[in-house]
Amino acid sequence: RGLRRIIPTFKQLTLLAIFGIVAVVLTIATSVKVLSVPQPNEVTTAQTTILYYDDGVTELGRLGEANRVSVPIDEVPLLTQRAVLAAEDRQFYEHDGFSIRGIARALYTNLTGASGAGGGSTITQQYAKNAYLTQERSFTRKYKELILSIKLETIVNKDKILSDYLNTIYFGRGAYGIETAANQYFGKSVGDLDLAESAVIAAIVQAPNALSPEENLDGLTSRWNYVLDGMLTQGWISQEERDSVKFPKIDEYKPVNTFGGPKGYLIEQVRQVMYENGITDDQINLAGLRVVTTFNQVAQDAMIAAVEAEAPTENIEGLRIGVASVRPETGEVVAMYGGSDYLENQFNNATQMIGQAGSTFKPFALAAGLENGVTLATTFSGKNKTKVNDYVVVNYGDNSYGKKITLLKATESSVNSAYVQLADSVGLDVVFNAAQRAGIPADAVGMEPNLAFTLGTTSPHVVDIAAAYATFASRGLQANPAYIKSITAESGEIVYKFSPKPVQAFSTDIADTVNYALQKVVTAGTGKAAKELGRPVAGKTGTTNDNKSALFAGYTPELATAVMFVKDGPDGQPMTLAGTGGMEKVTGGSYPARIFTAYMKLALMDYPVTEFAPLPKGQPNGIKPTDVPSPKPSPTVTVVPTDSASPVVSEPATELVSPTPTSN
Repeated sequence: RGLRRIIPTFKQLTLLAIFGIVAVVLTIATSVKVLSVPQPNEVTTAQTTILYYDDGVTELGRLGEANRVSVPIDEVPLLTQRAVLAAEDRQFYEHDGFSIRGIARALYTNLTGASGAGGGSTITQQYAKNAYLTQERSFTRKYKELILSIKLETIVNKDKILSDYLNTIYFGRGAYGIETAANQYFGKSVGDLDLAESAVIAAIVQAPNALSPEENLDGLTSRWNYVLDGMLTQGWISQEERDSVKFPKIDEYKPVNTFGGPKGYLIEQVRQVMYENGITDDQINLAGLRVVTTFNQVAQDAMIAAVEAEAPTENIEGLRIGVASVRPETGEVVAMYGGSDYLENQFNNATQMIGQAGSTFKPFALAAGLENGVTLATTFSGKNKTKVNDYVVVNYGDNSYGKKITLLKATESSVNSAYVQLADSVGLDVVFNAAQRAGIPADAVGMEPNLAFTLGTTSPHVVDIAAAYATFASRGLQANPAYIKSITAESGEIVYKFSPKPVQAFSTDIADTVNYALQKVVTAGTGKAAKELGRPVAGKTGTTNDNKSALFAGYTPELATAVMFVKDGPDGQPMTLAGTGGMEKVTGGSYPARIFTAYMKLALMDYPVTEFAPLPKGQPNGIKPTDVPSPKPSPTVTVVPTDSASPVVSEPATELVSPTPTSN
């Protein structure tokens, strides 16, 4: 009788069960009522910043912690939506955030160890866990997940929940969100997925790593069939569609290597410019910015191909090659070669490397002279070791060109003695100012107005030389180098838009005359290698007397490009280029000019041939000489001792362009 009192009756058990259920329901209801929906975790809303080439369509690279691109639900095909529902939650549009059947199935699977086709969480619960909670396995977290999913269903409509879910979940291959997944597995946008592809994407959701096509194609295929069978059961596809669908070809997985290869230098340069324009790391990593750069894919591919084809392969330890190509009038950098692999060396040879500019600085003195009464027919001494004030000027190779040489001939043959006299006659500050107006930064290393300045003792960056030459290509319009055309926020708001504001640095007549002279450098002077371009081109070589740098800078009306070679010694200090590529001396007319020509050929392949403006009327063509102008008073100069060679010398017209050793 005592034992009977202890054992509850059926009625008591029933009442107890009812009471327990009511208590649970009241607890859940109270929890749902008082719960405020928190902000989603940053990681689930983070969108990658995508960089595009200048067409705004072709992707250059991505920046950000999460490789995600969110899309609205109406851009996800209904068939694709249903494939995901068939895989993860077939009653999604019928339940209120949780599924009794799903919970029971999960309990059975956990207790028996049976393999089940699905877990107990609904899509709403999965989204709640990913967006608001941690991934810990505990009763507390599961309870929060249940409460939050019910709450979400009371304040957010089903389409919104599904949309957020599809943009949040991980699909493997580093892809977050269904848009990025479609791109990773099939190289297309989600809106272009067909039935078979949609089923693959949906199948992967259950276990992105365990069901990867590389590691478990059989398992993925089985899950793919499960998805399609579910779609058939739900009436979302016909039996005919089910019977005819074939497992699709999945793109080979190529892990995202954002900064690998030459492209890494472009991406890092764009990131630095974004910083300069007030864009923060948080915005870059999380905000889903869309950045259209100035880089042109055809030009960039052409530049890499030119360097790979024409660069030396012998004795290249420590060799650095920097190349930059700029669009005249706007300053847009369309291509840049900062090195072969950013991951191996983060020093950008196009924007950070310096080397003495050599005779590529002579056009600035030429422009200054033309502005101050000098013409291409004006004569100067071409004799080697001509003395200008206390400065003994040494010509390249100790060559002499006679007592009188026209400025045109001095430009063609890059005669130092004539150019130092020119700088002295018009004023050193005037030449210095012309270089600055063209676009050489005032803070470039070695920017000091002295007699050797016109011979290129300054060490600017390659991109600055290209931009300065673009000033002549655009008939005197100067524009600073630019790398970004626009930055757009995920909302569509334009955060930054490039608006070029070129300045008329030189008159069109002065620029046209410089262009005429520099074309002669190519057709009859030290830049003969560029004749192979097969269209009008102007340019100038530059080589230092100790051969620590070699350059070619040139342009057509469409593009201005500079190529620089320098070499680092074991101690990191500059060393001679002699011996590189088997050459006794690497000159600007050798490897640099050949890289320039190979690049410009490819980059301008689809451009019509454009002529430069003719030599202005009344401007002597330099064929017949005129008297030397009266020297103008020069400011105080830095004098180079008479027992030393000039710090920079230029090339003679007979400069060899063959990679075989030379003796000049």
